[in-house]
Amino acid sequence: MTTWRELLDEATERLGSKTDARRIVERASGNDGADFWTGLDDAVTTRAVAFFDSMVERRATGEPLQYVLGSWGFRSLDLYVDRRVLIPRPETEQVVEVALAELRRLEAPKPLVVDLGTGSGAIALAIASEVPTAKVWATDASADALAVARANLAGIGRAGARVRLEHGDWFDALPGLVQGRVDLVVSNPPYVADDDELPGEVADWEPAAALKSGPTGLEHVTLILEAAPLWLTRPAGVVLEIAPHQASEATRIAHDAGFTDVVVEPDLAGRARALVARI
Repeated sequence: MTTWRELLDEATERLGSKTDARRIVERASGNDGADFWTGLDDAVTTRAVAFFDSMVERRATGEPLQYVLGSWGFRSLDLYVDRRVLIPRPETEQVVEVALAELRRLEAPKPLVVDLGTGSGAIALAIASEVPTAKVWATDASADALAVARANLAGIGRAGARVRLEHGDWFDALPGLVQGRVDLVVSNPPYVADDDELPGEVADWEPAAALKSGPTGLEHVTLILEAAPLWLTRPAGVVLEIAPHQASEATRIAHDAGFTDVVVEPDLAGRARALVARI
């Protein structure tokens, strides 16, 4: 009889990570929290062993844990993720926090929010879940990414009725009726320059189109900031995730695009991360 404890030890030894081993056993067994410990000595079915073995093998080859598990936490959500979308990260969770603060500042009774390049839907679905009066439009140029976002949309319950997913490139995906009515644009656009090096686990597995922007890394940031004023009501704002070293140049681009009040808020590590441009 094989137990989950034995498989936990096996995964820990093979992967060299107690954390990864536990997450894989939790996923394979369906036991988490207190149930994880109480279920360690339960017998494992043949089918569960096969599932466990598959996940350990995938992780051992370097596939990110989030893709191996097939889901990852983002704020209050448990999102389905695979190689079609970026892995949700704590930095983006903080971008959502900044966006929520902007919505409170704007005091719009029924804010209209646009999430450009939604990927897994993380930003759009978090805002819809946490702001009960918000209507959210989420766009992506990747049909594959939108398929993942739709799967996640189905999992957030009644809040999903206030989210619209649209296929297309940035603002081009939005209908004309939205023009001039948007209270807040939020985005985690590609902001990595073409010649910037990325860790292998990122470069080899995550979608390049969602990471790389062009020669400077600011091509998509510029496009969004220059186009946004046409879509915004007054007052309104834009919140963009950027790389810390881009803060000064991104601020200049925002001012040149007509935004009168521009600040860059830090992430949890204190690095410049969320550009806030107000109009």
